[in-house]
Amino acid sequence: MSRTPPLYALARHTIGRYLHHSWRPTVTGLHHLPDAGGAILAANHLSVADQLFLGVLTPRHIAFWAKAEYFRAPGPRGFLTRRVVTGMGAIPVERGGGRAALTAFDAAVPVLRSGGLVAVFPEGTRSPDGRLYRGRTGAVRLAHQAGVPIIPVGIRGTDRVRPPGSRLPRRHPISITFGPAIPVLIETPADIRRHTETLMAAIQSLTRQEYVQHYARP
Repeated sequence: MSRTPPLYALARHTIGRYLHHSWRPTVTGLHHLPDAGGAILAANHLSVADQLFLGVLTPRHIAFWAKAEYFRAPGPRGFLTRRVVTGMGAIPVERGGGRAALTAFDAAVPVLRSGGLVAVFPEGTRSPDGRLYRGRTGAVRLAHQAGVPIIPVGIRGTDRVRPPGSRLPRRHPISITFGPAIPVLIETPADIRRHTETLMAAIQSLTRQEYVQHYARP
């Protein structure tokens, strides 16, 4: 059984209280979130605020990814950074492609198998224009490897919190919707893309975004 790290619980109590008071976010579909057991939360990605609101509005601990450099930062400031990312239960991810990038998934598998939740943004980067872009197959591959389902998540309104050109965050309605879990069974390579398209269709049904058939550029 995965438990909530104390620092994560403290952040939810403090930062979460501020976010609730300032933005009055709403959440629906929590009955689709299992009370226990591992699962991947696969959401659309509109803003850097997505992680904040998803973490606050989800009653269970979510393991997010953080750059591996944060886990080995030197000096007093680095010590504080290391304490924060480890205390939040973050998963280190190496920048770059190839095997280095795959270590992030390797680190996520034991978290999922031990009953934890891991957040994934299948688009791979933030949407540049508010539309939903073609999903990458990583979430499906990870779910298959760990033997857990994927829960689609629709996030709306976070792109209005700090739009381009704005220096300060703005109050705007925020909502997060959890959809029914999607079981993953891969028997052929074609199943990977098929499951990914099913996942993106489920996310779109929650957000009503226009869907784009190609990948978003970082």
